[in-house]
Amino acid sequence: MRMGSDEREWREDCAPRRVLEIFSTKWTSMILHTLYALHGGEARTGVLQRSLPGISKKMLVQTLREMEASGLIERHVESAVPPAVRYSLTPLGHRFVGLVDLVYDWGRQNADALDEMQKHGASRRASEQG
Repeated sequence: MRMGSDEREWREDCAPRRVLEIFSTKWTSMILHTLYALHGGEARTGVLQRSLPGISKKMLVQTLREMEASGLIERHVESAVPPAVRYSLTPLGHRFVGLVDLVYDWGRQNADALDEMQKHGASRRASEQG
């Protein structure tokens, strides 16, 4: 959004909409958080998959490719047999980890509100379970 522009415009390229793209898939934010919080900023593919219960290998690889293309992570191929692939946060990825942590911390502190939403069927998870 341009400085001083009317927030009611909500243009497609405005900052709030662009930042929400990170949360449009749960796996992007979870991979950022997992790389940072559990693995010191870098991990191999298998380690990441074991750290993220519920993610398929296909979804992990697809999300990692998207994250690499957007500059959030870097892919390193180590010379080994078979080749080992390691992913690490870029400086840009480190900048977004703070935002992800804020949202995750809010979720932990407000789990009761999330539970209340679920009781009312206002979350995807509640509708998927029904």
